[in-house]
Amino acid sequence: MAWNTAETRRRLKEAATEEFAAHGPHGTTMDRIARRAGVNKERLYNYFGDKERLFATVLSDELAKIAAAVPLESIRADDIGEFAGRTFDYHSAHPHLARLLHWEGLSFQGEVPDEEGRTAYYRQKVEAFAAAQRDGVLDSEPDAASLVFLTISLAAWWFAVPQMARMLTGVATVDEDEHARRRAAVVLAARRLARPDSADRR
Repeated sequence: MAWNTAETRRRLKEAATEEFAAHGPHGTTMDRIARRAGVNKERLYNYFGDKERLFATVLSDELAKIAAAVPLESIRADDIGEFAGRTFDYHSAHPHLARLLHWEGLSFQGEVPDEEGRTAYYRQKVEAFAAAQRDGVLDSEPDAASLVFLTISLAAWWFAVPQMARMLTGVATVDEDEHARRRAAVVLAARRLARPDSADRR
């Protein structure tokens, strides 16, 4: 029977995502990824190279998924608040992304794997925010790069440090009402942060 390469790669990346999110790049082994996926370790190396390259592939793929789910056009089609809210929703459904980014920051000093490609990804966001600022959709301050960072932080930090959220709110289990309350706070904060003074802040 022919080997299903696409399915094997999918299983390996899925296993790698779970392992990296749980243990970070340094705490994860290629052996454990291969065992979780039920695939020979040599095939893992053949497909993805070493562990650092695999981590870069996993994170790039995950960022492509959130970019598709929360398109930059939503800044204009909806507003900055709903862009932040949809980002919050994505992180809620995929909490491993915040963990992967957190692990990356803890694991690498200086440049990270595929920094050039990652920088291009973030620069697209900065350019979209800057264009919205020039058109008066967003306030001109803070600068676009800072505004992107702050908006993502508003949405993602709930899931990067859930223990802090638990201690601050006193809520151990997030039900639908609590999720809605947190999302509303993110939306409101993003609007107040970024909407022009002359616009209705809702």
